Amino acid sequence: MAAGMLALPLLVVLAAAAAAITACGATTVAYNDRAVVIDGQRRIILSGSIHYPRSTPQMWPDLIRKAKEGGLNTIETYVFWNGHEPRRGQYNFEGNYDIVRFFKEIQNAGMYAILRIGPYICGEWNYGGLPAWLRDIPGMQFRLHNEPFEREMETFTTLIVNKMKDAKMFAGQGGPIILAQIENEYGNIMGKLNNNQSASQYIHWCADMANKQKVGVPWIMCQQDDDVPDNVINTCNGFYCHDWFPNRTGIPKIWTENWTGWFKAWDKPDFHRSAEDIAFAVAMFFQKRGSVQNYYMYHGGTNFGRTSGGPYITTSYDYDAPLDEYGNIRQPKYGHLKELHSLLKSMEKVLVHGEYNDTSYGKNVTVTKYTYGGSSVCFINNQFDDRDVNVTLGGTHLVPAWSVSILPDCKTVAYNTAKIKTQTSVMVKKENTVEKEPEALKWSWMPENLRPFMTDDRGSFRQKQLLEQIATSTDQSDYLWYRTSLEHKGEGSYNLYVNTTGHEIYAFVNGELVGQNHSANGEFVFQLETPVKLNSGKNYISLLSGTVGLKNYGPLFELMPAGIAGGPVKLVGTNGTAIDLTNSSWSYKSGLAGEHRQIHLDKVGYKWQSHNSSIPVNRPFTWYKTTFAAPAGQEAVVVDLLGLNKGTAWVNGNSLGRYWPSYTAAEMDGCHVCDYRGKFKAEGDGIRCLTGCGEPSQRYYHVPRAFLRAGEPNTLVLFEEAGGDPTRAAFHTVGVGPVCVAGAEAGDDVTLSCGGHGRVVTSVDVASFGVARGSCGAFEGGCESKAALKAFTAACVGKESCTVKHTAAFAGAGCESGKLTVQVTC
Repeated sequence: MAAGMLALPLLVVLAAAAAAITACGATTVAYNDRAVVIDGQRRIILSGSIHYPRSTPQMWPDLIRKAKEGGLNTIETYVFWNGHEPRRGQYNFEGNYDIVRFFKEIQNAGMYAILRIGPYICGEWNYGGLPAWLRDIPGMQFRLHNEPFEREMETFTTLIVNKMKDAKMFAGQGGPIILAQIENEYGNIMGKLNNNQSASQYIHWCADMANKQKVGVPWIMCQQDDDVPDNVINTCNGFYCHDWFPNRTGIPKIWTENWTGWFKAWDKPDFHRSAEDIAFAVAMFFQKRGSVQNYYMYHGGTNFGRTSGGPYITTSYDYDAPLDEYGNIRQPKYGHLKELHSLLKSMEKVLVHGEYNDTSYGKNVTVTKYTYGGSSVCFINNQFDDRDVNVTLGGTHLVPAWSVSILPDCKTVAYNTAKIKTQTSVMVKKENTVEKEPEALKWSWMPENLRPFMTDDRGSFRQKQLLEQIATSTDQSDYLWYRTSLEHKGEGSYNLYVNTTGHEIYAFVNGELVGQNHSANGEFVFQLETPVKLNSGKNYISLLSGTVGLKNYGPLFELMPAGIAGGPVKLVGTNGTAIDLTNSSWSYKSGLAGEHRQIHLDKVGYKWQSHNSSIPVNRPFTWYKTTFAAPAGQEAVVVDLLGLNKGTAWVNGNSLGRYWPSYTAAEMDGCHVCDYRGKFKAEGDGIRCLTGCGEPSQRYYHVPRAFLRAGEPNTLVLFEEAGGDPTRAAFHTVGVGPVCVAGAEAGDDVTLSCGGHGRVVTSVDVASFGVARGSCGAFEGGCESKAALKAFTAACVGKESCTVKHTAAFAGAGCESGKLTVQVTC
């Protein structure tokens, strides 16, 4: 009753706010303790994160369509401040930063949207989305109560809100946006900022500033469980949010980030969160009064350009999401969740209106019954990770370990989170059929012009100290040159010692590369020690510091230094004496000559070299170029860069991002163990379900079809920083290979699909009972059912998709009836 009394004034307030921006088809958005209320109706919100800069505008309609077909009704995205305002007052809303176009695509699909402005976003995005130029502003303190930061934050927030208002994107204007977010996960760090008063003042200022925007929809704050402003809704992020509840009555239980996998770093294998575990977490959330749930990510995508954070976050942001990096459907995750979404939507009114009762059936087993309008739905959860349980509820139900059974009539189980009925698809990479690669790729090369940086002349400025890289360069490049000179009497042998906060360093003495090193992930304070020889007279020391994505998370993360900040830099003699260069006169210059010349655009007049198709390999600081034919069809395209070391790639002038295939993913506990039962972890003990251990951390790089030109030559340009071999590079398409359904029971409809793009079933490889070994693409054993093989061959071969009912007739000829495994090749 109290919740209803609180909801009524809120409905009035939000409707009044929306009236200021009313348009034809206006939608009212309010909330109570059970749900978000849209046009007076309590709704279950099933949302998925799709970040517009991590794909291309040409991909957006397909991604959004697949999300809707997967049972979602809402798309959620962050807003990327440093992408939209790379330099102060200079804005970018074009290409994959065309945020208005993205929201219009959501609207065109008939879906809702959640706008997470931040503008601090984390998101494994460079610097957490905050522009590095903020560091240039006097008195600036990130994410604390101070006029410089709050002024810039409000200016950008207002800019985004006004763009959305001008395009009529808020619900009260007839647009798709039903919720907006300010700040992001501040509660995780506000107690660690060494200024509790300033942190509290700041977070309350954020809420007031946001509400002053008059957007007509509720504002949310995620991970803000303490010191929550009373004019926002606090929400949960994590792998599990069923036991979390908001901090006050009258507001709904919202899960803004259900992590569908995990991000990848250059030294780590690939993390996989099982479909069973995600479904378990979602079902538990709705069992315990949840009503708004968002998958982070539903499509992860690609960190194009220099957008990856970390440090050391890979270019791929696949995230093991239901849609893979390239936009392909990841099965069985996509299909298993789709079935759950369909069931939840069918029970919507009962879940958001019904009276509920939780009954304990002993430790770790709970039955929840919702009743409304003469209908009842029930959930049975089994939180044991090592045993199945039998539960009596209108009959006896076997509930597998770490699972939830859903009974929409409280009698019959319609869905169990641990029982996957949908297909498993194995994605395969196929060679470019238009030309034979890598043989067809003819390479030319160009040396990076290092000569201007081999002395300490012609820098941007000088200082008698070693400066921090981010503040010095405002992150306009990965690279910053530190250069100095010294006079030396006679020749001498020394060890050059450099202490740096990196992330990598190259050292040149008198124009010669004498050493290089990079940090281990997580440390980012390391040393370079290398022998050098000095000439008699003037000697030049040139140090090139490189970053590999800036830190994006943690208390005071923006103050984590990069570059040779403070040094020391020394020349240590054989007798132990040292020449300390730390406070010498250092000349600074950001970027490389090739960056300033924009060699990646392959402009007319650039002098590429090729000697009878022979090029130097394993040569640091080298540009390479080749032309290639775009692979046929519409399937996703990747380029295999195995053989390269570290650098950056472009296709037709479009950045694919950083590459580093020479970095090998570590062998970790969990590399060879996978069990969906038990809490999923991405850190600490108990990690499991890892793949790619001991392999290149990222070998393949996404080339969106929008970057390619069909029927004419395409250009691939590589900047190889560390020295590698481009001649092994080749383009591939990515599509569905083997498709399987395992454990189908009599009466089940077995559906198999090749995923479109013209792919059809070419053969039925397995149709057997009792298969107990192997995985999709490599099943072993079992008893082949000739009847099943005949039925699936007739129904599926030559078709893009097919459905066959598993019947008792498939048994016989020595095979006992039971669970059927089917595998086809697309």
